[in-house]
Amino acid sequence: MIQFTVYGEPVAQGRPRATQQGGFIKMYDPEKSRDYKDYVRLAASEHAPAALLEGPIGMMVSVYRSMPKYLSKYPEKAAAAERGEILPTSKPDADNYLKGVKDALKGVIWKDDSQVVDAFVRKRYSAKPRIEVKIKDLS
Repeated sequence: MIQFTVYGEPVAQGRPRATQQGGFIKMYDPEKSRDYKDYVRLAASEHAPAALLEGPIGMMVSVYRSMPKYLSKYPEKAAAAERGEILPTSKPDADNYLKGVKDALKGVIWKDDSQVVDAFVRKRYSAKPRIEVKIKDLS
């Protein structure tokens, strides 16, 4: 099993942007998403296997977002959020975090993100924002 943590405020995959050059439309990632993927690649590269995984893969992504500002006024609610009793139901969607992480790991951990056949993602609050990634080779 491969496990690593990406520290800092998690960034979900943003909507692709488009530009027109010479009559052709070119799609690209928003800068914030692109920069965060680079950061995830860097964190993952320290745990990369000797050879890229080629078979089916399962993964779990735990997203820990910063506490909302209103919770600072209510220490008992902040503690409940830290324990997972208050959950983040606001945007961005959990699957957008997963998409960004999967895209970032292509060519670092596996050949293509289509190899991921089992995925579990969850969002929580934490005083220490981060994303925790667990990857298991299912072959």
